[in-house]
Amino acid sequence: MQTLPDASCDLIYADPPFNQNRRMGPTQKGDTSFDDRFVGGLDGYVSFLRPRLCEMRRLLSERGSLFVHLNWRAVHYVKIELDRIFGVDNFLNEIIWGYRSGSRPGRWFSRKHDTILVYAKSLGNHTFNVLREGEYRTRDLKRSADGVPYKETRKGPIFFHPNGPAMTDVWNVPILSTVSRERTGYPTQKPEALLRRIVLACSNEGDTVADFFCGSGTMLVVAQELGRKWIGCDESAEAVAIASARVTAARESRQRA
Repeated sequence: MQTLPDASCDLIYADPPFNQNRRMGPTQKGDTSFDDRFVGGLDGYVSFLRPRLCEMRRLLSERGSLFVHLNWRAVHYVKIELDRIFGVDNFLNEIIWGYRSGSRPGRWFSRKHDTILVYAKSLGNHTFNVLREGEYRTRDLKRSADGVPYKETRKGPIFFHPNGPAMTDVWNVPILSTVSRERTGYPTQKPEALLRRIVLACSNEGDTVADFFCGSGTMLVVAQELGRKWIGCDESAEAVAIASARVTAARESRQRA
């Protein structure tokens, strides 16, 4: 990051280690494991992230946004750091990614969500494209001759957007199944469907998307497929090899299309 010029990225996604105090993965063949332990525990973890988050702010363009993907172990502490670095007023969202997976009963409710903190470099100048999905829950909904949904009221019809309701900050996206074709064996691989929402919402075609904890390269693949430029890095040679192979395949696929 220190080698890149100011304001060179329009969107940054960060999926750092979660401070789980253990060695992670692999989920399939190959040595794709990594150490998710930090000297000093939580304080050491936050100290590790702080200078990297500062660099990410420097690298964002005025219309850029940062998405930081965390879980329950450290998200509250990292949000305080992000408030200090970006300013409280530039906080946009706390996205809850809910998913279902197997679990054993314990002495608490099963933890089945991650949190993605979203900050703008400059509130009001940031890129944001409204995403829509799902069905309206309004009763007695009708459709006009050209397919636009509406509801009759005493004051006349109320029309709704034909592409469905605007997406909220709660995202129900399935995790990758053990037999998913996306699976690479990297232990913390995220589904393309999740990152596609981020890219579509907060960047435009031709923008530069960066992921400095790129792991298996999912964000880079999505950026390539959606016509964005991208920058990615990881300290793991195995992760870089996986990501390189995936983005090469994505580039070739886009060229054929």
